[in-house]
Amino acid sequence: MERSIYQKLLYWKNRPDQKPLILLGARQVGKTYILQEFGKREFDNMVYVNCQRNNICERLFRDLDVKRIVTELERHFNTDIKAGKTLIIFDEVQEAKNAITSLKYFCEELNSLHVAVAGSLLGIQLREEESFPVGKVHSINMYPMTFFEYLAACGQHRMLALLKNLDWESMQIHNEKLTELLRQYFFVGGMPEAVLKYIETGNVREVREVQREILETYYHDMAKHTKTQIQRIHQVWQSIPAQLSRENKKFFYGSLRKGARSKNFELALQWLIDAGLVYRVERCKKPVHPLKFYADNNAFKLYMLDCGLLACMSEANPNMLLLDNNAFIEFKGAFAENFVLQHLKTIPNSSVFYYSKDNSTLEIDFLFQTEEHIFPIEVKANTNVRSRSLYLFVNEDFKEQKLIGLRFSLQPYIRQSWMENVPLYAIESVLENGNANL
Repeated sequence: MERSIYQKLLYWKNRPDQKPLILLGARQVGKTYILQEFGKREFDNMVYVNCQRNNICERLFRDLDVKRIVTELERHFNTDIKAGKTLIIFDEVQEAKNAITSLKYFCEELNSLHVAVAGSLLGIQLREEESFPVGKVHSINMYPMTFFEYLAACGQHRMLALLKNLDWESMQIHNEKLTELLRQYFFVGGMPEAVLKYIETGNVREVREVQREILETYYHDMAKHTKTQIQRIHQVWQSIPAQLSRENKKFFYGSLRKGARSKNFELALQWLIDAGLVYRVERCKKPVHPLKFYADNNAFKLYMLDCGLLACMSEANPNMLLLDNNAFIEFKGAFAENFVLQHLKTIPNSSVFYYSKDNSTLEIDFLFQTEEHIFPIEVKANTNVRSRSLYLFVNEDFKEQKLIGLRFSLQPYIRQSWMENVPLYAIESVLENGNANL
């Protein structure tokens, strides 16, 4: 399956200041697959080492002599390792002591070699006995498949071209088909194994089983990396569907257990964030660049890394998501907001907050900050939309900011002086064209 991150890997390969690469991301998002595909296509040969399954690793990284490490790899795999011709991949790198630290010395002593590593995002961060090679590596973040990647994998190339070309008139003609594909994505999500299962079988039960297996893998990770916080991590994790079903979707500690406070659960919450399993979106008090200056970290929302996994955890009826025209409404917009947030997170050099007004019901679902602009975003899961909060925010409360609002809904494309309405299925059309083409 083609992934957009491939272009970033090509850029890394051809950089004159190339350093070892760390591919970051939650488990099961496709890191191993894309690195191996990249090695097969772009290099004469590839040396792949799974640090969890290959007993050579304990001896391989016994010291940080990278020239010796390369020689040992050549012997073990009976191949020549040549700069510019060979890709070395260390997978599950968190399982091998000193493997992450060795990247510093690959950078300093063998910087013409292409070395890439992948592994558990959490495991890489938690190697307390090792120093992270700050400044000696390039990092690329990898996420679940986007809706566009899903369409490509499903062979929907004509619909994909229509969306990428910003052909708003044709989108309206094919609105029913595009909405059906969007419903599929809400159920299947962007985890590559689930997408592949749906393409191969079309069987929703088999897709759901894959999703359950992925969630089970996450549970094993939780137990593996922490003992003292495991119960609280489970409580936070399992509460996310219910938290998102609330009207304002703000995370409420009291829903975890009676009398729960932030100090009791902050470590558990941070664990899930560090593992890449959830995204924390904090409240922002003022839409002024940089938004982080005005963040209120006491108020936040939690979203899952993938809307398909959210559907599985919610035990949402597959037929309701795939067939029911009211599917987007039934869950109070939880899937639509999670979908939008997923795609906003893929944009580099950006950040996401939300806004709510003190002593008022006025709330903006997201404030999206790029390097130059801030866009207030409202998400509507249906065609009957009213944007009173967005209107007041843009035209009255922060009129001096001269902001342009974005509304993602199932309505056709509309451009007004203060707001742009974009169909939910076209979110990437807008984001790919100059961070909102606004």
